[in-house]
Amino acid sequence: MNYDVVVVGGGIAGLTTAAFLSKAGVSTIVCEKENTCGGLVNTFERQGFVYDGGIRAMENSGVLFPMVKQLGLDIEFVRNKVSVGIEDQIIRLESEDDLYTYQDLLTKLYPESKHEISEITTQIKQIMHYMDVQYGIDNPAFLDMKQDREYMLKVIVPWVFKYALTVRKISALNDPVVDFLRQFTQNQSLLDIIAQHFFQETPAFFALSYLKLYLDYHYPLGGTGRLIKEMVNFIDRHQGTISTNAEIAAVDPEKQIVVDAKGRSLEYRRLVWAADNKTLYRLINLEKIRDSRVKQAILDHQTLIKDKVGNDSVLTLFLALDLDKSYFSSRASEHFFYTPSRQGQSAVGPPPVNRDRITIENWLKKFFALTTYEISCPVMRDSSLAPEGKTGLIVSVLFDYALTNYVEEMGWYEEFKAFCERCMLENLNETVYRGIKEAVIHRFSSTPLTMANITGNTDGAITGWSFTNRPIPAESKLPKIFSSTRTPIPGVVQAGQWTYSPSGLPISILTGKLAADRVLKELKKAK
Repeated sequence: MNYDVVVVGGGIAGLTTAAFLSKAGVSTIVCEKENTCGGLVNTFERQGFVYDGGIRAMENSGVLFPMVKQLGLDIEFVRNKVSVGIEDQIIRLESEDDLYTYQDLLTKLYPESKHEISEITTQIKQIMHYMDVQYGIDNPAFLDMKQDREYMLKVIVPWVFKYALTVRKISALNDPVVDFLRQFTQNQSLLDIIAQHFFQETPAFFALSYLKLYLDYHYPLGGTGRLIKEMVNFIDRHQGTISTNAEIAAVDPEKQIVVDAKGRSLEYRRLVWAADNKTLYRLINLEKIRDSRVKQAILDHQTLIKDKVGNDSVLTLFLALDLDKSYFSSRASEHFFYTPSRQGQSAVGPPPVNRDRITIENWLKKFFALTTYEISCPVMRDSSLAPEGKTGLIVSVLFDYALTNYVEEMGWYEEFKAFCERCMLENLNETVYRGIKEAVIHRFSSTPLTMANITGNTDGAITGWSFTNRPIPAESKLPKIFSSTRTPIPGVVQAGQWTYSPSGLPISILTGKLAADRVLKELKKAK
């Protein structure tokens, strides 16, 4: 079968690429290894309760809404409000002024660090200003030079000059957030509380901008999977093809062919790889590459990524509860970052990989008592997402893939899952949601292994390469994002969470669009 473009990976990046290629009239097929598209953007139902299996909400960042508008997708978004809580102190973030409410919360918990917290607040305020510059416009990649000419002249052109003055200041904040904060405080508990719900060694700019990003969160009615459903429908209406249960087993750049696990061959003029980056280079048989320069370039990249690891993954508890949503809305917003103790996660120590079961279980008890929980309540955004008078809750923590994988190898994975579920439920029951334990209708969980199996991502990563990699094998500077879709493989373009660090929904969408633009330009030139 012949196509102008084969897109591998039916997550948000791959679907974005396919949508814009189909819109342009290019024959396109999306190959997705699972039986549904979406990857880390998905919604599912169980016994009348609707859960989001990946991301809990969507930040616009000048990317999401322009993409939805350009494609004419029929999606209604509502504001996704965020709360932050530590022990019995809970605040709701409604505006930028709530930065000072956050400052007051930290000061109540750490009065001995009052002046240090004030200095940190000043830094966060400045970073929020930088965020206004970086993401305060509709991204030019989604604008039409004819239809949006006035916006380009009145908004984009002045923005370019502002951005040029700001980008160096942003680049200066690339140190890991904890290292950056140590300039202002040596209070380890305070450092943990500010930074522990971010990935390891997250750059200061990315981490400390989150109070601003929280104000930019939105939720599509029907669940996050509504976006995927509309994009799949769009591709179908524009004669694009989506092939599920189509895992790619081989890539031959010389013949411009991919072969799926069922033996089906697909010829392409261009291949867009929007799936796991290591998988792409593993599937190429170098012996079939005749061009020595190309062969060496691919080998160099294989060597570069061989020992690189994925970013943090998550462990998630899904709860169906015989409690009205008012029980939860009286305590916090529909999206809630909650830390049961001010002590800080550093007190737990590193994950005890390769240790005995008792040691691991003791570590887990301490970890779940000190970590930060991301709690999402879909029915507070959309009353149709749970039965009347009941609530579905999604509770996640950042979690180590290596530890989970070791437990699975030792043969007590299911017991491990049940143990984690009990720890999480008991901690919530004893702190912010007293009595919740007796209200459970059903519960189940997913782990980093679940993430790895569903997405195919190395180490079950949820946003791409780890910041601990030296170097990070992806473009990490926003001014260079237009080159992030390039690969050393002729005819192959990349998109998604592996092409830019840090990633996330907006960057996946943006790189998906940039990949489509690059392919369209190359195909036009080839003609």
